Amino acid sequence: MRLPSNRQCGMEGDGKKMDQAPPFRNPFVHVLKFTPLEKAKIALMTVTLFPIRLLIAAFMMLLAWPFAFLASVGRSETTVEPQCLWRRLVDIILKIIMRVMWFAGGFHWMTVKGRRALPTEAPILTLAPHSSYFDAIPVTMTMSSIVMKAESKDIPLWGTLIKYIRPVFVSRSDQNSRKKTVEEIKRRAHSGEWPQIMIFPEGTCTNRSCLITFKPGAFIPAVPVQPVVIRYPNRLVRVIGTQVIIFLHVFEILWLTLCQLHNEFVIEFLPIYTPSEEEKKNPALFAINVRRVMAKALGVPITDYSFEDCQLAMAEGQLRLPVDTCLLEFAKLVRRLGLKPKNTEKVLQEYGNRARKLEGQKLGLEDFAHFLDVPVSDMLRDMFALFDEHEDNNMDIREYVIALSVVCRPAKTLGTMKLAFKMFEAEEDGAITERELAVILKTALGVAHLSVSRLFTAIDTEDTGKITFDKFWSFVEQHPDFAEDYLYTENAGLHGAPCHQHQTQPSQPPAGPQGTATSKTANGICPDFSPRDHDAAIDGLSKKHN
Repeated sequence: MRLPSNRQCGMEGDGKKMDQAPPFRNPFVHVLKFTPLEKAKIALMTVTLFPIRLLIAAFMMLLAWPFAFLASVGRSETTVEPQCLWRRLVDIILKIIMRVMWFAGGFHWMTVKGRRALPTEAPILTLAPHSSYFDAIPVTMTMSSIVMKAESKDIPLWGTLIKYIRPVFVSRSDQNSRKKTVEEIKRRAHSGEWPQIMIFPEGTCTNRSCLITFKPGAFIPAVPVQPVVIRYPNRLVRVIGTQVIIFLHVFEILWLTLCQLHNEFVIEFLPIYTPSEEEKKNPALFAINVRRVMAKALGVPITDYSFEDCQLAMAEGQLRLPVDTCLLEFAKLVRRLGLKPKNTEKVLQEYGNRARKLEGQKLGLEDFAHFLDVPVSDMLRDMFALFDEHEDNNMDIREYVIALSVVCRPAKTLGTMKLAFKMFEAEEDGAITERELAVILKTALGVAHLSVSRLFTAIDTEDTGKITFDKFWSFVEQHPDFAEDYLYTENAGLHGAPCHQHQTQPSQPPAGPQGTATSKTANGICPDFSPRDHDAAIDGLSKKHN
């Protein structure tokens, strides 16, 4: 697979041209690289400034707890009482304590641009880009309500502080939680009495290189919203604070940030965005237009990558996607073309059987459209170009099936490999060659070039020049880190997204040929609460405009 040099389709979900070309940089990955001088500074700060700052920050949290606890006692979760004098005083005290805490953490100056709207003018504040734990600064500045995982309120100390701002909790154990959350947001937004609700509509963390697809949850109430953009001018803060596929522990992010002498934070309140009648009826369109306004203010591109793509990049299979994988672009096109099957296993098996019968026959664009039973479009041309590596207007449909399998079940590496072997294996012995293994693995990783000589030699111990899926599976059971040991070491330009869980826990052998799925959730401060039916509405909107 390869990213084409030029693309036919640069459209947003509403069918309008994008303001800027979508980025080819993976928005969910950020690699930490420090110069020797920066490493020396961090080492010096670790033994001098860091412990002092950490103690002050911890003391401020402890100091804030009794005020938050007293103000929360006897307060109803369903109604809002008048803000009496002593509660207002507590609000001011907590804001001061939080500001001192951030100051101790190196955020000496916080620049505020624009005017924050009143709750009656804009009940909902939409913030972007969301990239780190330090995006909690606007919450402590405004004491606005937020949407959080229900489990957060049970965290000692932190849970009390969270409950003070009266968040909307999302419960992962309640199947109807998403719908209830949206209904609660609508109720508060239309009441005119509750504090403003602060929402990060991206639903996950990115590296701030672009704005990804906004979830519609913040826009379903169909009320005016105030877009708010966040910036971290410091280069090192931009790097360290990025809580994406770096997978640093909370303490590591805190440590590296507190080791910086000075951290800058800029928050800009943009003009209130009042939805049109069409946008009130169509939350997806409302979200798209607000995102365009915020991207223009930030000066960054917009892309149709979404929280689902982040889940793909975070998947814990034996093959971890490299930083520059083409599969994120492929996943975006699959979603926009409506090609993601509902019955994944059944459809993949059907595609696999049909592709096997073609025996490697190359397909043109028209044949590709016929195989998928969709009309030829600019977006389909973009997808076709991903597999047309030699730019001769031909592709191998087996590569499409492999890529689709990875996107639909990213953690089930062996399930994808079994399907791929079935399509490529020879009828007489059920085996594949080294060249065919290279095609399979480079497609599964979403890269243009891949050398598999060391891996193939290690599996083909009898030097027959061919391997079967049984041999491959047996090898993987004995070497669960085969990609790290045999692929990443042989291919210098192939860098898997770092996975902290993989580094800290011993790898377990696969349970079976289908692999094991791993569930990932959004960042705790902005869980994905958009109801399923509205996700389907977005798909319908995309199909309509396509």
